[in-house]
Amino acid sequence: MLLPIYQIDAFTDRVFAGNPAAVCPLTEWLPADTMQAIAAENNLAETAYFVPRGGADYEIRWFTPTAEIDLCGHATLASAHVLFRHLNFQGEEITFHSKSGPLRVRHAADGRFTLDFPSRPPQPLAAHPTGLLDALRATPLEVLASRDLVVLFNSEADVLALHPDMAKVAALEYIGVIATAPGTNGIDFVSRFFGPRVGVPEDPVTGSAHASLIPFWAARLGKTELRARQVSARGGDLWCELRGDRALMSGYAVTYLKGEIELGA
Repeated sequence: MLLPIYQIDAFTDRVFAGNPAAVCPLTEWLPADTMQAIAAENNLAETAYFVPRGGADYEIRWFTPTAEIDLCGHATLASAHVLFRHLNFQGEEITFHSKSGPLRVRHAADGRFTLDFPSRPPQPLAAHPTGLLDALRATPLEVLASRDLVVLFNSEADVLALHPDMAKVAALEYIGVIATAPGTNGIDFVSRFFGPRVGVPEDPVTGSAHASLIPFWAARLGKTELRARQVSARGGDLWCELRGDRALMSGYAVTYLKGEIELGA
């Protein structure tokens, strides 16, 4: 059995930047343990699988090297890129049906994709989770939580200087830790994402994290349209908007490779 596979760099307009995702189009679902094994073999932050429902509707699932997760931005963007760029999808908008509900992706004439995700505003915590400061090796200004922990720092330099103890981060009872701070030079906010609990020590560009960052920074800055940059080693840029209870994030994607997985008879 031959399975098509694409590797896409998302939230960037050039290869070797942004966040690489593997995308495997399917006609029907494979067993979950097979999809997990492929994701482990790929050893990327995410491997996405999608199955057509009909028309512009698809079902989508995402796997890190160690676990299936409920929401992933960059691999959703990568999946839309595969449909538009390689599978001749005709139209302007795709709806992916997921564990987090319907996720719409619109393709603009300039090549940019806009993801329409549920907003997940983080809520302040009364106390730091046990072990957080030792895990971060730093003390944030504020700590909040949604699906992930959100830790606020004073400056981009503080975020860039973080060198967390990944074993201790993995012991925290959250999927990931989002470090964020105000940006400069036209960037409203910056971030980094650490997810060793699900096999991703540092994710290069994390769309699902921005489902929390967009409402947080929109409220803090008093505006609904924002520019964001994830300041990982690869880096990535996002155009963001808070629209009611939805968090919109836009970015580009480029193809790095396409090929086939041989699963045997």
